Amino acid sequence: MNFSEVFKLSSLLCKFSPDGKYLASCVQYRLVVRDVNTLQILQLYTCLDQIQHIEWSADSLFILCAMYKRGLVQVWSLEQPEWHCKIDEGSAGLVASCWSPDGRHILNTTEFHLRITVWSLCTKSVSYIKYPKACLQGITFTRDGRYMALAERRDCKDYVSIFVCSDWQLLRVVYKEAEKSPQLGLGCLSFPPPRAGAGPLPSSESKYEIASVPVSLQTLKPVTDRANPKIGIGMLAFSPDSYFLATRNDNIPNAVWVWDIQKLRLFAVLEQLSPVRAFQWDPQQPRLAICTGGSRLYLWSPAGCMSVQVPGEGDFAVLSLCWHLSGDSMALLSKDHFCLCFLETEAVVGTACRQLGGHT
Repeated sequence: MNFSEVFKLSSLLCKFSPDGKYLASCVQYRLVVRDVNTLQILQLYTCLDQIQHIEWSADSLFILCAMYKRGLVQVWSLEQPEWHCKIDEGSAGLVASCWSPDGRHILNTTEFHLRITVWSLCTKSVSYIKYPKACLQGITFTRDGRYMALAERRDCKDYVSIFVCSDWQLLRVVYKEAEKSPQLGLGCLSFPPPRAGAGPLPSSESKYEIASVPVSLQTLKPVTDRANPKIGIGMLAFSPDSYFLATRNDNIPNAVWVWDIQKLRLFAVLEQLSPVRAFQWDPQQPRLAICTGGSRLYLWSPAGCMSVQVPGEGDFAVLSLCWHLSGDSMALLSKDHFCLCFLETEAVVGTACRQLGGHT
């Protein structure tokens, strides 16, 4: 074991650059950047106060110095020593500072964890994220840097929110069925007028809306003093490509959870107005059909979801369903009848739906 040289540091701040070429160390208010192989000083920067935290950007081109007592962050460029940036949080104070994975945004956590301020070095824009939880490691990023998970504390409850790092907005993983007027709208498709003699369609239609997060799903309190209480997963199915898994929790019966199996994370949630009776995947593609015992059919795919009214004499209560092997049609079953639904394309429910007399 060889020791090339010993340096006295007053604040125990010393970090290698991500590319392994440089070593940054602090002596009170001075930042020293050295070559790893020779320990030769390459850059010397002077900050406005004693440095309490340093961190390299992912590309090793920038380094931030946080001075928590002053509520300041100074950023230095290794390629352009004359360039520098100063971020002053003012009366909000500062308790933590870190880089985003792209190395061009800085996330500052204010005192009392009132908010996180996201500063862009490129556009000089500022974004705010509320309710960060006061914990040791409340922020983490995906490996590709596209998403950030944040531990939050709202109304004395803990949440985990997923943010898109391109615009620092919440990832919106939740679709909520909502009643609407009969007028056709985006996200809701209707079949053509039913054959002559058929009864009128219901006066209301439904569509999916993006729910505001955090979302509280409707739950049922299980009867735990009886045998086999309705609680936990009671229905699940893999997509044909094994990429997704759909599940239903028996004590949250109105919701379908769609999981990304390859990334082991929640992909989407569909909250229905009524309890989910059945769901089944298209055998040819990742497209999920759902029924809730009403006169509507629901379809979900990674591109989005839609609600479809089933025509018929009176209300056709869809209790279960079955896909054709080709994925071009499906049978919808009620108590005494069944209905064939033909889909013209991958994304649009087709224009033919024939009511067959007889009993199942």
